[in-house]
Amino acid sequence: QVQLVESGGGLVQAGGSLRLSCAASGRTFRDYAMGWFRQAPGKEREFAAGISWTGGSTDYADSVKGRFTISRDNDKNTIYLQMNSLKSEDTAVYYCAAVLRGLGSPYRKYEYWGQGTQVTVSS
Repeated sequence: QVQLVESGGGLVQAGGSLRLSCAASGRTFRDYAMGWFRQAPGKEREFAAGISWTGGSTDYADSVKGRFTISRDNDKNTIYLQMNSLKSEDTAVYYCAAVLRGLGSPYRKYEYWGQGTQVTVSS
């Protein structure tokens, strides 16, 4: 089992920045690829960013590429999502998720999920 807890969400003006964190506990964090997903009201959950279990590879949705950066700190069992130049369309509940090894790809079946943190961008 891997337990995931997101934090760092909040209300921010368009053009602003936020950094989300996802703290993991349980099994060996460094064995897991990680992803950030988001779900806006009335929409399906979508992939935002992913990072491989080694941290050497990242992947981003086109909608966030160049604005969001995913990173991981295995010593702290934490991943981060730095979000810059936020837009109103980034408003969503953001979830982190874990899958064993490999890449943090949008096409993988993630095994563990956090409860989510709300990000609201006002225009």
